[in-house]
Parts: sequence; C-alpha cells; structure tokens
Amino acid sequence: MSLPVHGPHAHSSNQLAAMMLQVMLALTPATLYAFWLYGWPAFNVWVLSLFSALFWEALFLKFFAKPVTSHLKDGSALVTAWILALCLPPWAPWWLVLVGTFLAVAMIKQIFGGLGQNVFNPAMAARVMLLIAFPVEMTTWINPEAVTHQAPDFMNGLAITFGSVSVSDAFTGATLLDEIKNQTAQGKLLSDTLIHQDYQISATLSGHQIGSLGETSALLLLLGGVYLLWKGIITWQAPVGLLLGMALPAFLLHLFQPEAYPGAGFHLLTGGSFLAAFFIVTDPVTAPTTATGRLAFGLGCGLLAWLIRSFGNYPEGLAFAVMLMNAAVPVIDRYFKPRIYGRTSKGDPLPKNRGDAS
Repeated sequence: MSLPVHGPHAHSSNQLAAMMLQVMLALTPATLYAFWLYGWPAFNVWVLSLFSALFWEALFLKFFAKPVTSHLKDGSALVTAWILALCLPPWAPWWLVLVGTFLAVAMIKQIFGGLGQNVFNPAMAARVMLLIAFPVEMTTWINPEAVTHQAPDFMNGLAITFGSVSVSDAFTGATLLDEIKNQTAQGKLLSDTLIHQDYQISATLSGHQIGSLGETSALLLLLGGVYLLWKGIITWQAPVGLLLGMALPAFLLHLFQPEAYPGAGFHLLTGGSFLAAFFIVTDPVTAPTTATGRLAFGLGCGLLAWLIRSFGNYPEGLAFAVMLMNAAVPVIDRYFKPRIYGRTSKGDPLPKNRGDAS
C-alpha cells in the first residue's frame, strides 16, 4: 500500500474578496433602509466611513512596506468601515467618523499586523473607544419620525455632517434601551415605560426606533444573516449562541420580575442584537476556530451583553461583550480543540484496521 506524499487538505472555492462582497451585499438592504429613515446625513456618515477606512488602510500598508493594491482589493477594510458606520449615530459629525475608522483600521488592525492578526474585532473596539472618549457625540440619537416630517436636503445634510449646522433638539431622542434603564432606575414600572414610549414589536422589526444605523430594521438584518448562512459565508453556531445567551437569562429574569426587566423578545429586537449576531461575532479572525468553540463564544457574548444591559452603566453592552469574549478566544481554543486528522479527540493515534497492509 503506497503512502500519500502530501497530507490531506480541505479545499474551498471561497476567496476573501468574494466573501467580503457577500457580506456587503447582505448589509445593503438594512443600510439602504437606514438612509431612507435618516436622510442625507446618514448617507454621508457611511460614505465618509468607507473612504476614510481605505485611506488609513493604504497609508499604513505603505508605512509597513506592504503591497497596497492587493490588500485594498480584499474588501476587509470596507467591511470593517461599513459595520462601524452602522454602529455610529446616524448624524455623527465627520471628525467622529474619521477618528473611528483610524482606530479600527490603523490601531486595531494594522498595528497588530494586518488582516488575520488582530485580537479584537476592529469595529467593536473602535466603537468602545469612541463611546468612552466622546460619550456625548456617541449618544446623540436621531428620531426617525422627526426626520420623516422635516428631512434635510443634500446641502443641509452636508452642513450637518461637517458641523456648519448644529443638530436641533427637535431631531434627537433616547433609545428604548436608554429609556428602560433610566426609568427603571427611578423605580418606574416597565409596563408604564413601554406604554409611554409607544413600544411596538412591529416598529422594531421595521426599523422605526431610535438608535444607530445598525439598529434600524431587525427584519432586514435577519434576512441578511440568513442569506450569509445560505451562501455558506458564516456558520450558525456563533449567531445562535449569541441570541440564546441573551434570550434565556432575559426570559428567566422577566418571568420572576416582569416589571423590572424586559423579556427575551425586547432584548433581541432592540439595540444591535441581530447586527452583532450575524455580522460581528461571525468574524473568522476574532472568533474561535471550532464549531463548539464558536457556540461557546456566542453564548458568552450574549450573556455578557445582557448582564451589561441589565446591571451595567451602558444601555447597549454588545460592543463591550464582544471585546471581552475576543480576549477569551485563546482560552476557548485551548479547551475546544479540533480533532487532528488520523488521531482521536485526545490526540492518540487511531488504531490501524487489521486488513491494512503494513
């Protein structure tokens, strides 16, 4: 019996640039809907995020003497910038976008060695740093209902983005997660707060809620995630883990204290839950390598996000949760190792079949 000259390898037709294109296609419906909700300033934030990310990527590739064109064509910087734009306030000022893309692409990605070397998810790490450094600008939310009645035109949109016109208080508002945390801290009943805020599941599904661009239509983000699953770009373990990790404790605590803590449906449909589940925790660079590890990673992200939302100082805890679990990935990979080809799960050689020739 002749032995193979080379070790067995799994081959795939997926190329990085093609995969990044599929991710961007999956994000497109929710992004276009966000433009319709929030108008030209939101479009400006998205465009500025993409172009500035490409600029920072090219600049630091040149600085580190790496080929610029081939790296820019892989689409990873565009995906990072796109997700970051969806995590920013819809009418964020231009300088906040530039600082955010610099942090994501230069400090989190390129400084660590480039694509495949970064420890933390670039978009989430940038969002956390922006929120800590610029809390006012990062929590100035726009009410889509106000924009619908008085949408700025293209020139006024540029003026809002580049700061020559300040955002009127008539356009701003608080997110549902903000209101729930503030009102329950004052001892008010959850049901009264939801009635006062006119909370409706249909509004969260359709995107008529105050928040970032990525908190628009949960339904469109879900459809984008299903598309990625169907195309085989992502696997189900991390998304299901995150949603379960958030929903189960929310359901149980709401069962015992229904007037103090929102239920599972509220947590899943508000904030950036679906954006994180399908487009953030599925990042192959900062997630575990095995299917079981990805499930544990998602569960940890969901549980931590729920804990931060319920008991922490930040109403939306997903970015912090993802960063904490990114740091735990080496430990997860240590305990959830894939079986080596030709060996048992414990690393012992597989027994030879008696019929094999020596």
